[in-house]
Amino acid sequence: MASTIREARYRVEGMDCASCATKIDTAVRRLSGVEDVSVSVSAGTMSVKFADENDLATSIVSKVGKLGYRLHPINAGQTLERKAAHVCSGHDHDHDHGHHHDHHDHHREGHAGQKGENAAAAAMGLHGHDHGPASGPWWKSGKGKLTIASGLALISAYAVGKMVPATEPWIFTLAMLVGLLPIARRALAAATMGTPFSIEMLMTIAAVGAVFIGATEEAAMVVLLFLIGELLEGVAAGKARASIQSLTALVPKTAFVEREGRLDEVPAETLSVGAVILVRPGDRIPADGVVLSGESAVDEAPVTGESTPVRKEVDDTVVAGTVNGSGALRVRVTAAAADNTIARIVRLVEEAQESKAPTERFIDRFSRYYTPGVVVVAALVGLLPPLLWGGAWDEWIYKGLAILLIGCPCALVISTPAAIAASLSAGARRGLLMKGGAVLENVGKVTAAAFDKTGTLTEGKPRVTDIVGFGRSETEVLRLAAALEQGSSHPLARAILERSAADGLVVPNIATVNAVGGKGLEGSVEGGALFFGSPKAAAERAPITAAETARVSALNDEGKTVSVLVAGGVIAGAIAMRDEPRPDAAAGVKALTDAGLRVVMLTGDNRRTAEAIGRQFGMEVRAELLPEDKQRIVRELKNEGFNVAKIGDGINDAPALAAADIGIAMGGGTDVALETADAAVLHGRVGDVAAMIRLSRSTMRNIVQNITIALGLKAVFLVTTIIGVTGLWPAILADTGATVLVTMNALRLLRPVRAA
Repeated sequence: MASTIREARYRVEGMDCASCATKIDTAVRRLSGVEDVSVSVSAGTMSVKFADENDLATSIVSKVGKLGYRLHPINAGQTLERKAAHVCSGHDHDHDHGHHHDHHDHHREGHAGQKGENAAAAAMGLHGHDHGPASGPWWKSGKGKLTIASGLALISAYAVGKMVPATEPWIFTLAMLVGLLPIARRALAAATMGTPFSIEMLMTIAAVGAVFIGATEEAAMVVLLFLIGELLEGVAAGKARASIQSLTALVPKTAFVEREGRLDEVPAETLSVGAVILVRPGDRIPADGVVLSGESAVDEAPVTGESTPVRKEVDDTVVAGTVNGSGALRVRVTAAAADNTIARIVRLVEEAQESKAPTERFIDRFSRYYTPGVVVVAALVGLLPPLLWGGAWDEWIYKGLAILLIGCPCALVISTPAAIAASLSAGARRGLLMKGGAVLENVGKVTAAAFDKTGTLTEGKPRVTDIVGFGRSETEVLRLAAALEQGSSHPLARAILERSAADGLVVPNIATVNAVGGKGLEGSVEGGALFFGSPKAAAERAPITAAETARVSALNDEGKTVSVLVAGGVIAGAIAMRDEPRPDAAAGVKALTDAGLRVVMLTGDNRRTAEAIGRQFGMEVRAELLPEDKQRIVRELKNEGFNVAKIGDGINDAPALAAADIGIAMGGGTDVALETADAAVLHGRVGDVAAMIRLSRSTMRNIVQNITIALGLKAVFLVTTIIGVTGLWPAILADTGATVLVTMNALRLLRPVRAA
């Protein structure tokens, strides 16, 4: 029996800390029909999988609204058909590169689904505490307005209290209630929805308890400090979210599209695949596409971090958000606005932020026991000394209330996700994508890196490196070889044709040409018989001298592929080609070895070519490997105790990628590079692998610092409260102050990632 499951994503307005996420997660998960919930504080989003039932979408929005948050749908919901008896979950780590990307194939819902979604959207304004706009100045937000009102009430209470001292207890209680009533309402809502030990509940108990023991002035001040702390948390969380969301601002709002011989300016978000647009010099490119005509240097730094402009000409790809240089480009759009490179990067990073790291999951589990434990400790501190040792009730209840505030786990719980969110954002802005906190954490543990050669350490595009004339000029050798290679799509043929075009040669027409299987090409050009192919095949057609053989062997020893030209039965010359190393490959490999990693090349190429490249990098080489050989070597490295990263182009070597601890795809923002492996280096720089590892290790150090700050401050104030040095005011500062400190420390990770 099949059941229909919907998956919807929402932007959660007003959610600024981990306790907010816990309340929302618990409340929504308790609704009948909800299959799974994923709430991300760092991204400010919630993903829900739920049964496609009438009013359930509305119930989700209503439930969250009662907690004091507002939901804004990010999509209209995706419909998934599931077998009721077989529901799969968890992360598939087998790197099946033949899988279908289901999110491209989901059908939009029918009228009933749209009706439910519209009802959900309509319900957003009907319930709960208004936290104000998702963006804009803080004083226009609901939290900002409440904080200002509470502050004005407290100032008024001080003024009235000075004029009429007898009214102080009552006037400060009223001032406290201005801020406390919304907090208490959220606390009660959370308690009824499965979160009795929320920070709002602890705050409410502490403030009401302070009133009962006569500390009304302190109670009012503590409520105001709590609201200020929440406001600061929101501002800090907004800065972290804005880092990755600011990428979307790179795409221009309008584009010039060609229609029936004229140019029309249209909204960029309306561009369809196949449309032809004109990008003027100096303009930002409004969509991913392929250049149809024109040449220009394009600044890709805003998206990929590439420091120098990249030359673009016909058939080259361009990316939305990059800046065109001095030449006009006609571009055919290859991706709609929702699927362009920037949109995919933002979407992938937000999804990654929803995926918790092992450290984060441990902290979450710990906090479930930590908060009730703090409540028990606070109760014991407030009750035992008066009951057992005759202590003053007011004094020890006051201390117990302070411990309630000190014990709030906000700073501890946010310590890990704040750092991970900032790190994922910083990496994405430089073209380093990691699929979630678990990947980010594990990248820093890598101790061995296994690289593919072609397209990873090398450019994946053979180039002519040497032209040798044996009785003919180098120009003549290249011209005749290019004549035979006309029309061929082989990479080596393209290299020869590109070199002849670059040298401005006029290539003669072919009279006849035939492929000789496994040997080369033969034909007739300008009335003469030609053969161009392997040295062994050439030697079968014409005598080759010892000097010529030595020259060919020397080129082979340099890792180059050599083809020999025979003209009129005589050896005429040779052309050597090689897939050249990436410009930064040597520095990138050195950065990894300097960091203590074992670096090895795994390639199917011949040993001579592979070792020639390997010598340039000073790295271990394993050559002439089949895919299963590469997988076996990765497993051997793991058995030796190494934590292995496999770095490739994201298409080939699926068995090795599956066997590795971390799979890293090298690519330029393609679907494969973005969506297959655990991580992706969008710009294809070898040095970025080392940068990714450094970023991971910096993140883990930052998390340790955050946990130390969170627990350290609480420990200090716990001791000083019990011995009577500090009270309620410092207690709330210990909580909100630690949360702000932890968040600001995490934001340091947003600084640019240093290249190798």
